[in-house]
Amino acid sequence: MRLTRLWLHDFRNYESADLTLAPGLTVVRGANGEGKTSLLEGISYLATLASFRGVPNEALVREGAARAVVRGEGERAGRQLLIEAEIGPRGRLSLNKQRLRRSSDLLDALRVSVFAPDDLELVKGGPSARRRYLDDALVALAPKHDALRRDLDRILRQRTALLRQSGGRLTPDIATTLDVWDAKLVTAGEALADARAALVADLEPALAKAYADVAPERGAVSAAYDAPWRAAGLAAGLAAARTDELRRGVCLVGPHRDDLTLRINAMSARTHASQGEQRSMALALRLAAHRLVADALGDVPVLLLDDVFSELDPGRSEALLHHLPAGQAVLTTAGPVPAGAVPDQVVTVAAGRLMVQT
Repeated sequence: MRLTRLWLHDFRNYESADLTLAPGLTVVRGANGEGKTSLLEGISYLATLASFRGVPNEALVREGAARAVVRGEGERAGRQLLIEAEIGPRGRLSLNKQRLRRSSDLLDALRVSVFAPDDLELVKGGPSARRRYLDDALVALAPKHDALRRDLDRILRQRTALLRQSGGRLTPDIATTLDVWDAKLVTAGEALADARAALVADLEPALAKAYADVAPERGAVSAAYDAPWRAAGLAAGLAAARTDELRRGVCLVGPHRDDLTLRINAMSARTHASQGEQRSMALALRLAAHRLVADALGDVPVLLLDDVFSELDPGRSEALLHHLPAGQAVLTTAGPVPAGAVPDQVVTVAAGRLMVQT
């Protein structure tokens, strides 16, 4: 899997950009604020139709423009791909000139793995980042999980609205409707939790290997899916929590409250690991998911590394470069090309303009 060419029109600070990408490593250099991360964001958008920074689509359109267009040519398993996405009120999307009605139709075309400085939040932040990490990996492995995730989000929104509407009172009508939403939540929630738990079981050995690859310090690494309600089942958990949920007007039990527990030498990586150990764990999480998806699909996702080397000491930088998976990668840096990197091409970005050196 590789992306051969990228066009951006009115995307972020790019009025117009056209870049042919090398099959191996491309290093993108430039000062902060010149458009390096936006370039990676454009590549990632073609795979996910979302910003890996977590911003809304409107923020991707250049100031003063009505719409943005991202277009990419690539190839996968001998098949040529042309992906075109218009970001704006009309929001058009096409694959090989065929209009797509749903964004989920694109999920099997191009896959990317993103490494970013914010990845440290996967380890030291709250559970939501770790849940998103698991769900993104599931979608990369099988696009059907995107529909499951969306279905669960819809159910939770509707159920939460009902709980708030109840005002804390369980009338016969509220009870009947809540039973219907509970049944839907049990079906979708248990399916997603089962998929996450199976993923973590597959991920743990890959995580241990990746941590050993990038960590100067050594430690036994473990990962576990933390969902206390699974012991008795979600239906029992919802029944036990109903009074509290009505009183508080929120959904208190289900996969939207679960966590991924990470440990180093049997101690919580979030609360007991050093900053260096946490950075190694964050890198290992991304590497492990990338390798798991590549092995499962027999095709390597495009690797995007957004200024991660500025956050790493020389030992971790060298280890990460040494253990980067084979395949296409795009790396951004505000400084010189990282020692040990052997790029196929270097791209300099200045004020939304690209200059390519090979």
